[in-house]
Amino acid sequence: MLRDLTTRGRMPALLGEFPRGFERLFDRVWAPMVGWNEAGEMMPPANVAETETAYEVTLDLPGLKPEEVKAEMREGGLWVTGERKGEKEEKGKTFHRVERVHGTFHRLIPLPGAVNEAAVDAEFRDGVLHVTLPKSKETKPTMIKVRKA
Repeated sequence: MLRDLTTRGRMPALLGEFPRGFERLFDRVWAPMVGWNEAGEMMPPANVAETETAYEVTLDLPGLKPEEVKAEMREGGLWVTGERKGEKEEKGKTFHRVERVHGTFHRLIPLPGAVNEAAVDAEFRDGVLHVTLPKSKETKPTMIKVRKA
C-alpha cells in the first residue's frame, strides 16, 4: 500500500530535469553579461581553429570599422584591441533595454605554437575580423627515427 502512494519513477525524472533547468536559469541571469569579462570590459567573442599549416582566429566586432581595430603579435599571442562607441543620448529618447555592449576592449588570444609573424594576414569583413597566422616550421611535427644504441 505504501509503495502505491509513492511516486515511483518521479524522483529520477525530476533529477534528470534539474541540470537543464539550472542551465536555463543560469542563462537567463547571465545573458545580459555576454560580451563582458570579469572586470566589466567588453570581450568580443572569438573562435580559434588550427589547420595543418596555420591558426585561424575569428572575432565578432559588429559596428566597428577596420581602422578602429588594432591587431598585433606580442608575447606569443595575438593581441586585438579597439573601441566600440556607445549610442549618444538623444533628447526625447528613453531606452527600455540596453544590451549592445560598447567600450574599449583588449583581447589576448594565446596560440598553441610558434607563428611565422611575417606572413600573418588579417581581413575585416561584415563586422568580423579574420586573422590567419601561418605556423612556423618549428611547430610542424617531424618523425624522429629511434635507433638502437
